[in-house]
Amino acid sequence: MEIEVTTANIEELLSSDKPVMIDFWAVWCGPCRMISPIVDELASEYDGKVLIGKCNVDEQAEIAERMKIRNIPTLLFFKGGEQVDKHVGAATKAQLAEKINALL
Repeated sequence: MEIEVTTANIEELLSSDKPVMIDFWAVWCGPCRMISPIVDELASEYDGKVLIGKCNVDEQAEIAERMKIRNIPTLLFFKGGEQVDKHVGAATKAQLAEKINALL
């Protein structure tokens, strides 16, 4: 299950000993709606291995600004609290799974 990323939990999420993927999205974004079901599937498949979060850039503008999000959807990948990969735009499930597997 994916985690709703907020200013209240971002630090705890990034300091996890598990790899983290965060999907930056907005309700009005067509490509974001296209990959949302894929992110949901990946969250279920990698449950317990990888933390997968979703960050609504309209509701959490402070986080989006901090992470330098300029386009959405943007997916950031973290390991050991450090950003190690990034994907901007729509993606296939296979593309995202490959990036997640590289974190494991």
